[in-house]
Amino acid sequence: MTLTSLVTGGSARKRETLILGHLASNQKTAIILEGLPDGRSELDVLTGKPLLTIVRIAPGCMCCTGNMIMRVHLNRILRSKPARLYISVANSEHIEQLRLFLAQTPYDTLLTLTDDMRCAA
Repeated sequence: MTLTSLVTGGSARKRETLILGHLASNQKTAIILEGLPDGRSELDVLTGKPLLTIVRIAPGCMCCTGNMIMRVHLNRILRSKPARLYISVANSEHIEQLRLFLAQTPYDTLLTLTDDMRCAA
């Protein structure tokens, strides 16, 4: 099971900094980032690390867009069986619907959802 946290609130930079502070260097980790960074990304320094996968998806409500882009990237990531997954969400308006999506088949047997990680505004 992949331990999964939704990261919400604040700017893209604040969400990325929060994730960076929780990364374990010896743990296979994947990060899905919604949208583009606010300038240079804090995670750029980690590009190319063997235990880390970082994917950026286009901004837009993951719930309202039918989850297709999210589903494709999530399925690819889960094939590599990361121990930890962070999903950075730009707009948390429909965060409960996203949590419900991640709690349904097949993800219910692949993911363990944690409490959301929230950034200050």
